[in-house]
Amino acid sequence: MIAKKAPNPIDKHVGSRVRMRRMMLGMSQEKLGNALGLTFQQVQKYEKGTNRIGASRLQQISNTLQVPVSFFFDDVDPVRAPAIPGGFAEPPAEAFDSDPMHRRETIELVDAYYAIDDAAVRRRLLELARALAAEGTPTTEKTPARAIRRTRRHDPA
Repeated sequence: MIAKKAPNPIDKHVGSRVRMRRMMLGMSQEKLGNALGLTFQQVQKYEKGTNRIGASRLQQISNTLQVPVSFFFDDVDPVRAPAIPGGFAEPPAEAFDSDPMHRRETIELVDAYYAIDDAAVRRRLLELARALAAEGTPTTEKTPARAIRRTRRHDPA
C-alpha cells in the first residue's frame, strides 16, 4: 500500500489565504470557481492545499479576489526569514489548522466590527471584548499582561 503524501505547508498556507480572502469578499467557492472556469471542488482542493496552485492560476485568482499575488504569501518569505531551528523539517499541520485568522467566525467578527461606522462605538466594543476576555481567563493563564492593564485602565471601579 502506498502512503498518501500530506500537503506541503506552503501550499496549505497559500490555499488558506485564498479561502480567507474569498470569505472576506462574501464569495462562495462556486462563484470563485465559475470566475476561474473551475468546479467548486477544485477550489476546495486549492484551499485545503491538496492541489498545488500554479503560477498562472495564482495570478488569475489574485485578479479575481482583487489582491496582489504577494497577499497569498504573507508571513512566508523563505529568503528573508531567519533560520528555522528544525532545519528543513516541516512544521506540524495543526499550526495551520488552529490559526484563528482562518476561522469563519473570526472573519465574520472582523466584518461586523468594521461595519460599525462610529469609531467611538468600535473602540467601546473592543474594550468590552478585552474586559470579557480578561474576566473569563485567570491572569496566570495565557492572557497577556498588557491586555489586562489596558482593560483595567478603562475600568472606572
